[in-house]
Amino acid sequence: MSQQHPRTLGELKATGYQTRTVKDEIRANLVLKLKSGDRLFPGVQGYESTVVPQIVNALLAKHDFILLGLRGQAKSRILRELALLLDEATPILAGSEVNDDPLAPLSKYGRNLVTEHGDDTPIAWIGRDARYVEKLATPDVTIADMIGDIDPIKAARGGHILADELTIHYGLLPRANRGVFAINELPDLSGKIQVGLFNILQEGDVQVKGYPIRLALDVLMVFTANPEDYTARGKIITPLKDRIGAEIRTHYPEEIETGIEITRQEAWVARSGTCVEIPDFVAETIERVAFLARGDKRVDQRSGVSQRLPITMMETVVSNAERRALRHGEDVTVPRIGDLFAALPAVTGKMELEYEGELHGADRIARELIQQSSSQTFDVRAGGADVDDIVDYFETGGALQIGEDSSSAACVQGFETVPGLLTLIQNVGLAGSTASDGLRVAACELVLEALVAQRRISRNTAGYTRAPHQGPKPGKGYQGFDPMGGLGS
Repeated sequence: MSQQHPRTLGELKATGYQTRTVKDEIRANLVLKLKSGDRLFPGVQGYESTVVPQIVNALLAKHDFILLGLRGQAKSRILRELALLLDEATPILAGSEVNDDPLAPLSKYGRNLVTEHGDDTPIAWIGRDARYVEKLATPDVTIADMIGDIDPIKAARGGHILADELTIHYGLLPRANRGVFAINELPDLSGKIQVGLFNILQEGDVQVKGYPIRLALDVLMVFTANPEDYTARGKIITPLKDRIGAEIRTHYPEEIETGIEITRQEAWVARSGTCVEIPDFVAETIERVAFLARGDKRVDQRSGVSQRLPITMMETVVSNAERRALRHGEDVTVPRIGDLFAALPAVTGKMELEYEGELHGADRIARELIQQSSSQTFDVRAGGADVDDIVDYFETGGALQIGEDSSSAACVQGFETVPGLLTLIQNVGLAGSTASDGLRVAACELVLEALVAQRRISRNTAGYTRAPHQGPKPGKGYQGFDPMGGLGS
């Protein structure tokens, strides 16, 4: 830390330093942020008027709290950003395992150090990140892991009897003293371990195995849990739940725009060696897949559909477009609607299915979600647009075959054969007349996929022949809708 910090107990006292609890410290820093208008939890979006005010209330009341929500709702990120409310640096007794307060040592080591050196006792400074301790709850966690146990090696090396406090091997909770201690997936802790947390939440102390001592720890305890875990893998025992000050429910993005912003923030799309240009309607279509899945009865809503679905889907879509651009030597990578189907592996693994969904299959459901999403995006952006010329072209025998890996220029040539298609995307604002070929192709695919979803034309995915000597190449063919033939596969 900075050399300006006091390095001995005497120097620290001379500064007028006073001890305050970690909850008082967090409260004071939170008050300053509220007064200055600073954004709280800067890495989290969509909770400004729902979850964040409840967390603020809990912290102002100096309460421990639990975040209760489905997977992929930024619970862990919120807890980790609590460290931003701690002081930038905090003094401890040098060498202390439990972050002993120089003015009020907790451990025997700390008390002995002050007794021996007095005002010359060495002081160390730790940053806020070192004061945040996180533990993922698993059924094999023991009391020794959480609180502590006897360490025979310490006793042998120091010549101590086993009853001496200096032989304690401290667990995670004492090591989080004067900081934030977070437990993820609390219901996965066995009942006896949850019982071991009673004292710290109510009386503020813990007992280490057979030692006749009480450690008056100073910690903010925070937890996360999935509502489904209450009845599936475990549950929070009632006395522990009663001791947690606030139960705060998280949720998925409530607006498409919020989801798009989260995905844009989290997805890795900036690729070296190529410029990536993501059409806003492609980003919207990707996000709508997650929103539709969260309302689909074939998908297990108790398990939830994580926000990681659109994030990984976006990354895969960009990768598929990047692969195509590299193959054709294109300087700009532009994802298309067709690339969403290449991202099926990023979708199917993120959905737990109900019995009906298992009968249909995850792959089929994912394809249907992408088509429905394309239809919704088109309707929002171009609802009421005249598409009769496009539909008539296919109904009167016209057909269009587009290779999945075809260059943007080749695709534009194909789309020019469909009357009104390129004009439509210009008129409805999906792509301007000066837009690149990549954007025009992406917009045309949105129109066509929307018409497929609305059963006005059909699409078959199969190999099509470029030339006898070249063999079949993967692609998709659009044609008039056949009520007996369905949508194809």
